[in-house]
Amino acid sequence: MASFSSLINWIVLATTTFTAVSAHNIITYPGWRGDNLHTNETFPYGMQWMYPCGGMPPSTNRTKWPISGGAVAIQPGWFQGHSTALMYINMGFGTNPPNYSNPMVPVFQIKGPTNEAYPGIGFCLPQVPLPINAPRANVKVGDNATIQIVEAAKHGAGLFNCVDIIFAEDGDPAVEEVTPSNCFNDSRIGFNQIFGTEVMASGADLTIGRLGLLSGGIPLLSLFIACVLGFGMFV
Repeated sequence: MASFSSLINWIVLATTTFTAVSAHNIITYPGWRGDNLHTNETFPYGMQWMYPCGGMPPSTNRTKWPISGGAVAIQPGWFQGHSTALMYINMGFGTNPPNYSNPMVPVFQIKGPTNEAYPGIGFCLPQVPLPINAPRANVKVGDNATIQIVEAAKHGAGLFNCVDIIFAEDGDPAVEEVTPSNCFNDSRIGFNQIFGTEVMASGADLTIGRLGLLSGGIPLLSLFIACVLGFGMFV
């Protein structure tokens, strides 16, 4: 996880508020299963709300991705309502993964430039590692996997997008080269790192009253702290 932490190491301020989001996103590198930025009779509320991959089936044309990890680039603001969002990058193993419960980086929050749509504005993590519970010994060149992007709203709903990959040797020329045109960080997107803090002793009464306070009088919102670590990275 160190490679991700090194990308967001500029501490600016702290915040404890999260804004609702109803975003839609595109995985611009290494790609995505397909266009799911629309509604239809099967998905009247939009495809990207559907777990696990926004209504898209596994692809038969997989993208080669380095065995030791590689870049992931996302444009998160294709529809309005995404001034902030919580982002998860997970991996599922196999041709049709049974689950995607393998985090590749810690959850983080993005801060967009506006609550209106901002297509084309994106961010990139140039070296996303394999999940910590997937050591190299258990992953081989030629194995199939899927990278899942989850963009979470304040009300608990998630938007899902995926790219199906096949692991390749590091330096394989068949892996698309990472360049400033396909892996860039726009200065109009900021980042928050999310962490928790213990505010009451173990076993304490956690009854929530009408005012949203814990029984000990501690505001419920104090359980959630976001530390802002910069308003842009590698612009």
